[in-house]
Amino acid sequence: MFAAIRAFVVVVDEGGFAPAARRVGQAASSFTRHVDALEGELGVTLLNRSTRHVSLTDAGETYYVRAVAILASLEEANRSLRERDGPPRGLLRVSLPASFARMHIAPFLPRFMAEYPEVELELLMSDEIINLVERRIDIAIRLGALESSSLIARRLAPHRRIVCASPAYLHQWGTPAVPADLARHACLTFAFADGERRWRFTDSAKQVEQIRIKGPLRANQAEALKEAALAGFGVVMLPTWLVGEEIEQDSLRPILTEWQADIGRLGKPPQANSGIHALYLPDRRGSPKVRAFVDFLAQRFGSPPYWDRAL
Repeated sequence: MFAAIRAFVVVVDEGGFAPAARRVGQAASSFTRHVDALEGELGVTLLNRSTRHVSLTDAGETYYVRAVAILASLEEANRSLRERDGPPRGLLRVSLPASFARMHIAPFLPRFMAEYPEVELELLMSDEIINLVERRIDIAIRLGALESSSLIARRLAPHRRIVCASPAYLHQWGTPAVPADLARHACLTFAFADGERRWRFTDSAKQVEQIRIKGPLRANQAEALKEAALAGFGVVMLPTWLVGEEIEQDSLRPILTEWQADIGRLGKPPQANSGIHALYLPDRRGSPKVRAFVDFLAQRFGSPPYWDRAL
């Protein structure tokens, strides 16, 4: 059955029986027998045939989409079994958040490739949350709180936000002592679609305080907010992995450190399971290449992660 499905897909991809036969080095009659048998088994006509071309029938179009997906799943299963034994090897497709990957993963890639020369990396660097199954992703690195799912999650590091400002700004405008003081400061904020501009703080007694803030800049890109804060235009709340180096160099100074900071959203509780996680499908659990990449990142980040060493 699978041989017939493969033959059908190759014929469609190549546009005819003769081109399909040339592609794989078999007789065209073999492809004809396979497709005839498949149509007989299904009881439908999949291909319109002429002396020079073939085209899909309506039933064929529907079946072709499913057939391609079936063959891709079968190939993935075969590849997983081949790669399960022995050293990490084969193609590893990884989805990464763009800014975090540039700062904290890309610099380490040459070392990973040197340690695992049989692994071929394909990186998809985007802040879009993509479907691992549909995009055939082996590992996804996700920041923040996790949604409930059947994916396996390994926590690599905490995902903390901190409020900070440049020394020049604090010298001119003073240092906020409590969250309520932020209402009188210029705050650089992330732009949400609903226009909400609140920061939320939780103290050691788990009391939550939400502050409505305002300021000269909103942006949907965190690095732009960091640059404005470095230039002295206001107070910013950003993840420590983004500003850890600047805090260590004293170009940004943390404030309100006795409070746990979060981006407040109306109707949403504080994030309880926030972190930096590696996610993968349950069937990748035993994959040597997946385990190697996740272990490698965990070792590079450290515990606590190197970007938090000045905090």
